[in-house]
Amino acid sequence: MRTKTYDYIIVLKKKNNIRIDGISQLMLFLSVVAFIGTTITKPTYNLLPLFISLLILGWWIFCYLQTKRNVAPSYRLALLFAAIGWYLQKDGIWISFIYLIAAVLEKQVKFPEEIAFDDEEIVINSFPKKRYSWNEVSNIILKDGLLTVDFKNNQLIQKMVDAEVSIQTEKEFNAFVAEQVKNNQ
Repeated sequence: MRTKTYDYIIVLKKKNNIRIDGISQLMLFLSVVAFIGTTITKPTYNLLPLFISLLILGWWIFCYLQTKRNVAPSYRLALLFAAIGWYLQKDGIWISFIYLIAAVLEKQVKFPEEIAFDDEEIVINSFPKKRYSWNEVSNIILKDGLLTVDFKNNQLIQKMVDAEVSIQTEKEFNAFVAEQVKNNQ
């Protein structure tokens, strides 16, 4: 499989992941409560749910410490532990499936949004990935850290760029996109 190379890739300002992290933490809290409840109420003395709860709590503490160091936390591993725990619960396979999906999608949802440009297309690396051809665009401009994409269907995308862009790079990029728009009218 050949990897495509783009002429320009613009990284946009990171989104605030507080809502995503909050949902992950709520899911983990519900799992820990359920697993500890299972350990207490089952007379078979199966300590596996308690062990899984400890693994989840350990990873949760690690994520909390990461947050204190200003590092973005990732709850994927704890969600995976919870998925395993739910799978082991009686009638928990569907809940396990939901936790597994959450664990897989967390990275994609938190990935920094990028817009890539080449002479064939424009690709927004979001979830899900969006592709646009140049003939759908009426104008694109990068100025003062703001990227504006104006589509012919009156859709407008305006996003702040993550890093400072030099005036020279801004001029080169704007010349490139102006040529692409002109060639695909």
